[in-house]
Amino acid sequence: MTLKRKAPILITPSQLLRKKNILIIDARREEDYKKGHIPNAISLPLAKILSAKDANELAEIFRKAGVGDDTHVVVYDDIFGALAARVAWTLEYLGHEKVSLLSVTFSKWKELGYKVEKRVRKPKPAKKFTVKINKDILATYDYVQSVLKESDNKVLLDSRERLNYLDTHIPRATNIPWRAFGDENSILKPPEELRRMLENRKIKEDKEIITYCGSVGTLSGLAYYALKYAGYDNVKLYAKSLKEWKALQLPTEGFKEANYWDLSAE
Repeated sequence: MTLKRKAPILITPSQLLRKKNILIIDARREEDYKKGHIPNAISLPLAKILSAKDANELAEIFRKAGVGDDTHVVVYDDIFGALAARVAWTLEYLGHEKVSLLSVTFSKWKELGYKVEKRVRKPKPAKKFTVKINKDILATYDYVQSVLKESDNKVLLDSRERLNYLDTHIPRATNIPWRAFGDENSILKPPEELRRMLENRKIKEDKEIITYCGSVGTLSGLAYYALKYAGYDNVKLYAKSLKEWKALQLPTEGFKEANYWDLSAE
């Protein structure tokens, strides 16, 4: 199944304030939400999403949070968009077609002078959340294994910090640290800047890109949306990432003699 996106990838604060009939999800910890959040946002921590055992449990979590089949969801966090990206990707994986990321973190929202509130909003459960698994955006460990046997039509993208990549990574992976995808004004740079960076790293639009990071797909979730925002259609997330790969004792490589100049991702 191929997802037909029915909402923009990014929503700016001003656009959010003009929108009606949307559900704002705060992906931070519940205790952080209680200290202050965007008005009308409900709390749905990423940890709760990750604790779900299967797609049906995930669907019930989202339904109880107020996500129905036609709900436009906007997700935000305070960690450069990585938590929000992982929550949004999970919705897309379940087949939800109307999900966006807020273009700024909660700290930036406050810095820009927008209102915040401390009132704990109680979710209004939706009547129905239909699961339509979108397998096209998920890479499993065995799929990644198959990629290692192919030649040039697929690219593994490691979105961790450069030092972590140099120490250990999946063979053949290219590194673009997560910091390269955003700037001080937005969790994602403009599409043309992202495209230029990707093309400079020889990551071309006609390739299939599989993103991964160190643990549960947060940094690589942000990379997933950066690629989508840049116009790359064929993108998958290896959600269980290097944590699972190493636990399965699958092959890795690194640069044990890396020097100062190797710290550059360019």
